[in-house]
Amino acid sequence: RVGKGVLVGPAVGIDCTVIDVGGCIVYAKTDPITFVSEDIGLYALNVNANDIAVMGGVPRWFLVTILLPEAKSTRRSVEKIFRQLSRACDLIGVSLCGGHTEVTPGLKRPIVVGQMLGTAGKKGMVTSAGARVGDDIVLTKGIALEAASIIAREKAEEIEKAFSKRLVTRCRNFVRRPGISVIKDARVAMRAGRVHAMHDPTEGGLSMGLHELAIASGVGIVVHKDRIPVIPEAKKVLEHFGLDPIGSIASGSLLVSVDRRDTKKVLGALKRAGIPASSIGSVRPKKEGVRMEVDGRLKRLKAYERDEITKIF
Repeated sequence: RVGKGVLVGPAVGIDCTVIDVGGCIVYAKTDPITFVSEDIGLYALNVNANDIAVMGGVPRWFLVTILLPEAKSTRRSVEKIFRQLSRACDLIGVSLCGGHTEVTPGLKRPIVVGQMLGTAGKKGMVTSAGARVGDDIVLTKGIALEAASIIAREKAEEIEKAFSKRLVTRCRNFVRRPGISVIKDARVAMRAGRVHAMHDPTEGGLSMGLHELAIASGVGIVVHKDRIPVIPEAKKVLEHFGLDPIGSIASGSLLVSVDRRDTKKVLGALKRAGIPASSIGSVRPKKEGVRMEVDGRLKRLKAYERDEITKIF
């Protein structure tokens, strides 16, 4: 049961709640980081901030629970996580204001659970439930930069042998450049045109992001495979491990459902802001389902309920 004052409650494809607290609108989000141990603080901050930004909110305050493995934790490793968190908060203007830290029996790697609180943005609230038939679907940056970054951190030796140390370094740094934050992407898009819905594809990649957007909005979506930008280095790494970029974790990319009349404005504004973006498809009636056009033929888009990168961990 959704209580009094809850403006946006739990639903498939809705990753942030919005609450009216005595006339003050508060955005709240929580998400854990379990795939990575290196740069875990940076990941935790950004994935939580992203889900507030794509709702049109402004991330403000961050709380974090850090669970540490008994055998591997040192004072230095704990301080490193907090340095990452502090620097990441400074970059996007968020206050690290509380949380909890403990050594937890049975863990093999650190787990960081973040909670982000935010306030309403100037343009008001946008949800992934707002996509309208006739909208264009815009994708920023490209897929699957987060997947490539995680794999390069966890499988560096194998990738270096197959390709080069330079490729490992480049993929590892994707978390910072082009970066897994979509706060700027969302702000630029909203200022430029009539944005009806936004969603950041995370676990399950672009595929699950599109399915979640369709479910939340009660619509169908058709995308074109040849329009979907896959970061070249990510393509190499994922193909080496036999993974599909479409179903691989994709933080750093933003899906925008925009009024077709404003698509060029949004794409132009993103380009001027230094953010690559492509129109990859359109919103259709619900009965059409979620499909992808490949070589001139439409087929049902597979829903990757299990993220592709879990196959190698």
